[in-house]
Amino acid sequence: MVKKEDVLNALKNVLDPEIGIDIVNLGLVYDVRVKDDFVDVELTLTSPGCPVAPQILADAESKVKKIKGITKVKVEFVFDPPWTPDKMSDEARMLLGI
Repeated sequence: MVKKEDVLNALKNVLDPEIGIDIVNLGLVYDVRVKDDFVDVELTLTSPGCPVAPQILADAESKVKKIKGITKVKVEFVFDPPWTPDKMSDEARMLLGI
């Protein structure tokens, strides 16, 4: 059975192309729900007008679909609560020199 951690590990392979850091460490993944062969992911963006939103969405969906046992994936953007830099991991802060 697929676990939330499996999905998060797959999402660590999705980079924000403008920043060069994965969406998990950036704190853009707000929720992951796994039920049988279905995964529902809620993401946010560093800003609602992010020009690479379609690329991030497609890449996230693609990476999660590659997990053995997953046949359906729903990835959606949410903006509540708004993203702030305090959502980043220590690793991401270090890479960005914050």
